[in-house]
Amino acid sequence: MARPAKILVFGATSAIAFGTAKLFARDGASLYLCARDEEDLKALSADLTVRGAKEVGYSVFNALDKGSIIRAVDDCLKKFPELDGLLIAYGTLPDQGLCETDIEEMRRAVEINFTSPAIILTYIAGHFEKKKQGVIAVISSVAGDRGRQSNYVYGAAKGALTTFLSGLRQRLGKSGVNVITVKPGFVDTPMTAGFKKGLLFVGPDVIAKGIYRAVKTGKSIAYVPWFWRIIMMIIRNIPEKIFIKIKL
Repeated sequence: MARPAKILVFGATSAIAFGTAKLFARDGASLYLCARDEEDLKALSADLTVRGAKEVGYSVFNALDKGSIIRAVDDCLKKFPELDGLLIAYGTLPDQGLCETDIEEMRRAVEINFTSPAIILTYIAGHFEKKKQGVIAVISSVAGDRGRQSNYVYGAAKGALTTFLSGLRQRLGKSGVNVITVKPGFVDTPMTAGFKKGLLFVGPDVIAKGIYRAVKTGKSIAYVPWFWRIIMMIIRNIPEKIFIKIKL
């Protein structure tokens, strides 16, 4: 599958997004970066240019502000009207206990992890549909494969995102656009700083390489690393009567 030449990256300052952007910069792609902090965006833009990116633009955006999202997409399409790639790589891992008692915390978790990416995808889908080519990669999570008491608010939001992407993939597939659902397992990033790191944890560069490979090979669903596909298949198939007695 042809690699995208002009890529919009939301959540560009995250370790996974930046790692992925570096790989595409090495290929000479043009990149448009979106994140919260302008100084960070300037620094990343300079870095990616040195690494080989043909052209780099950026916009500051707020994931909880619909107007901010729309402006960022519009600004990108003005600079790169032939945009043929999109990566959405932001999210938040909420405190499950707090979400169980604080409605606003629960709402915020769902908005950042599902509603906000869905707004981007809904707004930009028509561009890809008309272009009749391109690739969209979105980071979901293995947590969305089955609800677990330890993180079911996060899992529910990611599960909704996974379902949304499945429908979008079916819609845009008719136009030659590939939609990739990226499902990482445990990743050693600032978002998991408070977690005890076990054998299943990997660095963000492992996920970045997995995304890059998925784009190149035209995958639809990418568990990263690959063994999470097997782990989650087992978890999904545990009978509910047994599952509710397990602490996960």
